[in-house]
Amino acid sequence: MYDIAIIGGGVNGCGVARDAAGRGLSVFLAEKGDLASGTSSASTKLIHGGLRYLEHYEFRLVRESLKEREVLMRVAPHIVRPLRFVLPHHRALRPAWLIRLGLFLYDHLGGREILPSSRAIDLTRTPAGIPLKPGYTRGFEYSDCWVDDARLVVLNAMDAARRGAAIRVRTEVVSARRSGDHWVIQCKDVRTGGHETIAARALVNAAGPWISEVMARRVGANARAPLRLVKGSHIAVTRLFEHDGAYIFQNADGRIVFAIPYERDFTLIGTTEVDFGGDVDRVEASPEEVSYLCRAASEYFIRPIAPSDVVWSYAGVRPLYDEGDVSAHEATRDFVLELEGREGEPPLLNIIGGKITTFRRLAEEALKKLGPSFPDAGEPWTRGAALPGGDFSVDGGDQLVRDLVATFPFLDPDVARRLVATYGTTAKVILSGAADADDLGMHFGHGLYEREVEHLIRNEWAGSAEDILWRRTKLGLHMSDAERGRLSEWLAARETPVASARYCGT
Repeated sequence: MYDIAIIGGGVNGCGVARDAAGRGLSVFLAEKGDLASGTSSASTKLIHGGLRYLEHYEFRLVRESLKEREVLMRVAPHIVRPLRFVLPHHRALRPAWLIRLGLFLYDHLGGREILPSSRAIDLTRTPAGIPLKPGYTRGFEYSDCWVDDARLVVLNAMDAARRGAAIRVRTEVVSARRSGDHWVIQCKDVRTGGHETIAARALVNAAGPWISEVMARRVGANARAPLRLVKGSHIAVTRLFEHDGAYIFQNADGRIVFAIPYERDFTLIGTTEVDFGGDVDRVEASPEEVSYLCRAASEYFIRPIAPSDVVWSYAGVRPLYDEGDVSAHEATRDFVLELEGREGEPPLLNIIGGKITTFRRLAEEALKKLGPSFPDAGEPWTRGAALPGGDFSVDGGDQLVRDLVATFPFLDPDVARRLVATYGTTAKVILSGAADADDLGMHFGHGLYEREVEHLIRNEWAGSAEDILWRRTKLGLHMSDAERGRLSEWLAARETPVASARYCGT
């Protein structure tokens, strides 16, 4: 018997699992695929207030998001880092005074302490203006944060497991039915076909775009809150500019598009935001969306971008609260928590909407909603608690890299930098005892050694080359087909099977 069972291993499900486990509740989480294998790894990789949401008068959402930026920087400085954004002024779109007003609100709504304030800039006198067309001479600069979204999910799952939660990947919930004062939940290991039944006093549906399917086919009910599925697609091209800032571009259709430095060698461009009515198990960027993003970026950059320049693309579907007659890009990103169940029945909590920036606050609100069922649960605690590997200062990353190279002098500095940016202080634990590169085992390419892969299998639920190369790391972008194939072959030949669905982490 668990206190809480959670369906879905995205950022919301793992965030709730971590928060609940830290309050002393017993937690079971089932994810039918890999952690963050859906929407949570298909974001624009930003922790941001949402500057454009001010135009839709979502001041509470923006304020809450702005506050969370620095909270997340402090608890996970290895995967959440400051990023300056340049907004070129497009004379035919929003007036400069309106942008200045929006940035003034952006600076002051969220109690900013670490991030620098916004300012107007002359694009003819700054490196940020070099890759832009000559017509863009004025602009504005402001701060938000970059995040490794998939790792944020995994780190929450790891911390939940360390606090006692059972995290079951590749475990599909077949059915969930009320039985007296608890839920009876049947699960299937999608690898072995084995079944198990667990019981829980409360059920949380954090299945993201699959929420309606879970309700209809697993729980046997319908969610009351209206749901709208919106797809966002992104493309990556070879690096378009040399500086470390990002761009936010206005478009004539009212949407905005970001251009962000990505994985050192690339520029990430997105997103599209279109209504989606297809199969949520098969989501990809359409040719029309790729062309749209190329055109939007080419409106600003000197170097024209064509679909043939795209080296990688991805798409995800957001389950948003349906407000009715508004466009997809205007639909609210706020979350809705729908608590269902009559008095005396075990509760069901459906999570709808939300953005990756506010996942921690969503988890707190979810536990508050479930509070009457668990009067002895602890108080909120996640605001100041570091995620695994994040126990260092927000400006301490460079020192961690130097320490890692000093401790392991055979390590290439670029590899050390990647390890710190991925694992934080855990990087030293992964390399512990190694005297030279041979001690790290087989080298698969681009600084990925057997030692790191073993860590990902044993401690982070990685079970395939895709899990390792595209979610736990982003090395799939850098590796050749032969290098990716070598990793797949090694995993297939590994004497000890990869982590089972029942593994709970260490």
